[in-house]
Amino acid sequence: MPAENVLPKYAQVVADIQRRIESGDYPPGSLLPSEHQLVAAFGVSRPTIVKALTVLRQDGWVTTEQGRGSFVRGRPALVDVRRDRPADKLLTEPETSLAGELVQAGIKLAPPHIVALLGLQPGAKAFVRQRLISNEDGTPAELAAAWLPLELARDTGLASPDLLEESIRQHLFTRKKVRFDHAVERISARRPAGEEAQLLGVPADEPVLHVVVTTYDPAGQPLQVMDIVLPGDQHEIRDAYALP
Repeated sequence: MPAENVLPKYAQVVADIQRRIESGDYPPGSLLPSEHQLVAAFGVSRPTIVKALTVLRQDGWVTTEQGRGSFVRGRPALVDVRRDRPADKLLTEPETSLAGELVQAGIKLAPPHIVALLGLQPGAKAFVRQRLISNEDGTPAELAAAWLPLELARDTGLASPDLLEESIRQHLFTRKKVRFDHAVERISARRPAGEEAQLLGVPADEPVLHVVVTTYDPAGQPLQVMDIVLPGDQHEIRDAYALP
């Protein structure tokens, strides 16, 4: 397996436990081995097991009872439900796979919300790579900007005027061995700002969806902010979640 495709240890444990649940090795209602036993079985640290169990619990595979341990619930009904998130393709697919054009790629004064999310000093500059993504008929579909700290963008090919044959995430791993671990997404509605209305071809007073996705490394250090603006009448955001 190529190095860039190797899952973090906790994710490997999650995948293995899921396979054991689906194969019947850990049947629904059964008590999972203790954390100590899982540490020994998988040859990983206790924090890795704790993180894996947290993911399994959040995704509905197991439930935890204080003082008793984790019990198997089985394969969650929501596993096969498709979830549509605006940043998914931008984070994972090559730039050349999405129709559109590069608007800008270079160093700019970072907006206040980018400064805050990247943990920069007020008035700091950051690297931005912005694309205008188009529908099949060529009409504008979304305006997506990837903001990165200057040090992270240095010595990469992100300033290229050509669309990349890989995603920014893959590019950063290839060039700097940077691994994205998790993301936090925020969605709001507002009027288009600056050149957004012109680039997207929408009236200046028509609401747009503003999606901000901050990606982090395993230590919780912010790596990139995806700032995405979507015409409100062209997009539907779909999610699925378990009820408490």
